Amino acid sequence: MKKLLYIGNKLSKHGNTATSIETLGSFLEVEGFKVFYASSKKNKVLRFLDMILSTLWFSKKVDYVLIDTYSTQNFYYALVISQLCRIFKVKYIAKLHGGDLPNRLQKSPFLCELLFRNAYIVSAPSAYLMKVFEVKYSENLIYIPNTIEIDKYNFLKREYNVPRLLWVRSFSKIYNPKMAINVLYNLKKEFPNANLTMVGPDKENLIDDCKKYASELNVDVKFTGKLTKEKWVELSKDYNVFINTTHFDNTPISVIEAMALGLPIVSTNVGGMPFLITDYENGLLVGDSDVDGMTDAIVEIFNNVILREKITINAKNTVESFDWDVIKQKWFEILK
Repeated sequence: MKKLLYIGNKLSKHGNTATSIETLGSFLEVEGFKVFYASSKKNKVLRFLDMILSTLWFSKKVDYVLIDTYSTQNFYYALVISQLCRIFKVKYIAKLHGGDLPNRLQKSPFLCELLFRNAYIVSAPSAYLMKVFEVKYSENLIYIPNTIEIDKYNFLKREYNVPRLLWVRSFSKIYNPKMAINVLYNLKKEFPNANLTMVGPDKENLIDDCKKYASELNVDVKFTGKLTKEKWVELSKDYNVFINTTHFDNTPISVIEAMALGLPIVSTNVGGMPFLITDYENGLLVGDSDVDGMTDAIVEIFNNVILREKITINAKNTVESFDWDVIKQKWFEILK
């Protein structure tokens, strides 16, 4: 039995959205791997210390260290853990996350060299990050998409009498939640009964500001806070368009899940989104912060039945390749 130490932000019990450390980690456990985790500490300093101590403790007890690697502050815990792995001669896998990692390569080339050049594997979850990273790190770079269990998502035919918009993301400035509210405001000019529900944890204390903004625009927006995956998937049955308003992105699991559920996707054309969504093929893309463009795209979905059916069916076909039964073979090859 292979043993792994998984380093990342395991924070769902504190109200954050479950990330790869919990989803991929649980998948690997089911497949027979023994997985140790660091860290679920809420405080950033304590979490970082826990990651360091866990690496020191498990370095001689595990076969691999898997490190969720982000582009902002969390980049530095990945850097430190990777260098500890080098000292203790344990293989580590840098699992890339975040649509802004290309900027990190530009801003911190020396630190990126230390982290990525010495990794056993650099795992890219999108063609977008593959394209950027293969310029310098092609020798140890592997494409392994984010994964879902397709059989847990029912592809539904939906009614299109009035726009019922669903937004699922953490409330963070990079995900531009106010754009969704502006889109609803615009949409109500043509569809007075249009509605919007926004699902996600209040990562940066933005929900109250968004509620106030919706009130100022006199639009009724439902804010659910964080929901479990099962609850938001059940909730999605009542909606007919999924909107993604982010400024930066990679290949978000929530969008992949919405595609599996039969929700037509309208997303900003940023980061990895055009590598996942082909405009007018399996979704619709608009410019960053283009409220009018997103509004027009939603109206087109309602007015064009042929387009709507085409993009939802193609989206379902696209995400079948993200099923765990397909993706797990790639992990088995690495963790052999």
